[in-house]
Amino acid sequence: MTFSDRTLVLVPAWNESRNVGTTVREIRAASADYDVVVIDDGSVDDTADVARSAGATVLSLPFNLGVGGAMRTGFTYAQRRGYGRAIQVDADGQHNPADIAAVLGGLEHADISIGARFADTGDYEVRGPRRWAMVVLAKFVSRVARTRLTDVTSGFRAANAAAIAQYVSYYPAEYLGDTLDSLVAALHSGLTVTQVPVAMRARQHGTPSQGAWGSTVYLLRSAFALALALTRTPRKERSA
Repeated sequence: MTFSDRTLVLVPAWNESRNVGTTVREIRAASADYDVVVIDDGSVDDTADVARSAGATVLSLPFNLGVGGAMRTGFTYAQRRGYGRAIQVDADGQHNPADIAAVLGGLEHADISIGARFADTGDYEVRGPRRWAMVVLAKFVSRVARTRLTDVTSGFRAANAAAIAQYVSYYPAEYLGDTLDSLVAALHSGLTVTQVPVAMRARQHGTPSQGAWGSTVYLLRSAFALALALTRTPRKERSA
């Protein structure tokens, strides 16, 4: 059985038992055309059980691989079942499922569509070194993409069948690789990208994986990630 006319919503989750149930229910309520898969990334709480009870299919990883490893697992699942579109929605509630349709709309004229936090919608703010890094990253990647992008580290992004295939071939697990490096590699392979403005929400429960110290070192780590992404040899050429 294939699902080429349906959309697969991929929800990477690590110890998100307090958030994932609400997120899954909101996704399912947004459209009957969305199938939800939660990739339980080695959680030590009851994330998997909560997600399953909310109506999601759950793929459980034996240990924590990070967002990149979880998403590559999800994209492999999507490709094997023949989904024509897949979109990442984070389990913590920051990505509003009501915006899924808008982000998917970007796939009408691009292979990858990013839900952008800094595109004149909402009041999401980042300050200090983290914000500076995001601006610099966006400028450099915009040159590679040959289109203006404002938020190249957003995980709220959709992929068509060609992008799913590229991600199965190459989707790095290292820090920022799941957003920045995967995007640059996709662009090098001939895929196209666009962005759609979205408003992010506050995390429902818990704290972000990157705290104050993480924000401080973000600038240096992102510069390294960008250099790595821009110099990496393309892994796959898009077929004609």
